[in-house]
Amino acid sequence: MTTALEITKVSKIYGKGDNAVKAVDQVSLDVKAGEFIALVGPSGSGKTSLLAMLAALLSPSEGSIFIDNSDLRKMAEKERTRFRREKIGFTFQANNLVPYLTALENVSLMLKLNNVGNKESIQKAEQILVRLGLEDRLSSFPRQLSGGQKQRVAIARALVHNPSLVLADEPTASLDTDRAYQVVKTFSDLIHEQGRAGIMVTHDLRMTKHVDKIVQMVDGKIVNIISNQIEIEALSANDSFGMPIQIPQNTSSQLNIPLAPPPTVSTPARV
Repeated sequence: MTTALEITKVSKIYGKGDNAVKAVDQVSLDVKAGEFIALVGPSGSGKTSLLAMLAALLSPSEGSIFIDNSDLRKMAEKERTRFRREKIGFTFQANNLVPYLTALENVSLMLKLNNVGNKESIQKAEQILVRLGLEDRLSSFPRQLSGGQKQRVAIARALVHNPSLVLADEPTASLDTDRAYQVVKTFSDLIHEQGRAGIMVTHDLRMTKHVDKIVQMVDGKIVNIISNQIEIEALSANDSFGMPIQIPQNTSSQLNIPLAPPPTVSTPARV
């Protein structure tokens, strides 16, 4: 697999002098095309700042970020905006769908912003929504969709323009457990099928079952990378909320990350 994302000794420093805070500290990481990674860690660990730099919303104070062999630091603001629109896809905890557009219109809008014609935009948007099991919801507005359906529309919007890198910031935090599992499984399937590089930030290790690696951050640094599927399954299967997670004795590493309690939602039971 080719390397879609290359992060080399990246730091992000806020403030100056005695007030300087290093939110991200000398982070290096490669993500292959078709690889799905979970980025985990406590609040204040640097996940959000790192994600913002990968999204070309912030510039690193030190180090380099290459996406598809393009150096983000060397781009002017206008070029970075265009690159972000064309090469990066986003999903968020709050799905950020446009409330007065249908599911089909929300997804096709992403293509129209990239100067794809109306007919082709609608065709491609419909194809990916059908792939996500939303063929009977194409004309539905966000208010008519369940939480899981809205997140699937958001996933479709993030992937419809064939980005090289897809970033998901707590995409399941507002969903109940069953819906959350379905959303992550769908997201993982599409990342692997389409050969995209995917990074998901999550506080809930149960959601890591379908990732290829778990990357743990603490105090701005990467302190652990787990790629062994036995270890990943052991972590994702643990349901002792709030308790330290122990890797089985026949594996090589250990994480102590508390699981988030199951979220509460008021959305309909339908997914």
